[in-house]
Amino acid sequence: MARTTWKGSLSFGLVNIPVGLYAATQDKSIHFNQFEEGTTDRIRYKKVNERTGEEVESGRIVKGVDLGGGEYVLLSDDELAAAEPERSRSIEITDFVSLDEIDPVYFNTTYYLAPEGDAAAKAYGLLRQAMQESGKVAIATFVMRNKEYLVAIRPDTDVLALETMHFSDEVRSPVNELPNLPGAGIVTDQELKMAHLLIDSMEGEWEPERYHDTHRQKIEALIEQKSQGMTIAVAKAPPATKVVDLMAALSASIERTGSGQTKTKPTTRPKTASGKAPLKRAPAKITAAKKTAKAPAAKAVRRKAS
Repeated sequence: MARTTWKGSLSFGLVNIPVGLYAATQDKSIHFNQFEEGTTDRIRYKKVNERTGEEVESGRIVKGVDLGGGEYVLLSDDELAAAEPERSRSIEITDFVSLDEIDPVYFNTTYYLAPEGDAAAKAYGLLRQAMQESGKVAIATFVMRNKEYLVAIRPDTDVLALETMHFSDEVRSPVNELPNLPGAGIVTDQELKMAHLLIDSMEGEWEPERYHDTHRQKIEALIEQKSQGMTIAVAKAPPATKVVDLMAALSASIERTGSGQTKTKPTTRPKTASGKAPLKRAPAKITAAKKTAKAPAAKAVRRKAS
């Protein structure tokens, strides 16, 4: 069973729904420890004074902000605590908006909200269904771990999903900060037509099970093989090729995807149990990751004992 990250209430108007917050995804990255080569001795890090080289106890360490030019503002734990947001156990909905109005760049981390107790189930189900049928998501704020969050709460088929969001001043302006962005009129009509044809030929349904972390699967296979005493045969990757002619690249891509034939588009959107078309989901980056099957083991050569 998943464990709650936060408990409190979800409120809209005068309605308060006891809820628990659960992580929607799990980190499956492989985490490594560090060792001295040729030994099983772990490498540890110490906090040292860069001037004296002596280790400093955690209780004597304060936080500071670099102002540049060798100047710092030092802040004690008490001073930082005074600036912390007021503790709250409520997610207060302030607005309902259309999901299409929110640029996906604002989304950060996905959680699930679940009702706490049987008494909360009806109000929770009512809010989820009403939001789903109206095509709206809720905007709210709440405090978790001494940090204030802006969040979007969206209805899914079975659950309310909560997306923590970046504040507007945390989102960079690509026009002001990125170089070499192309302007209008840089491509020809023929190139644009070919690009549309290629997009149509590659169109399909979103099926998250089709995509796998192949790098992690290869590392898992290496770990399994080496744990069994195998020696790994490492193959060199082929050199990358660079295509200069844009039209030639588009034509070759279309031929590779089936001579430019487009895939059949669905005629209707799938229905939910309520008979309504489901609310448009947020992009792939904020959907819950699903378990993937293990990749086939990489080729390995067993070393004979001498």
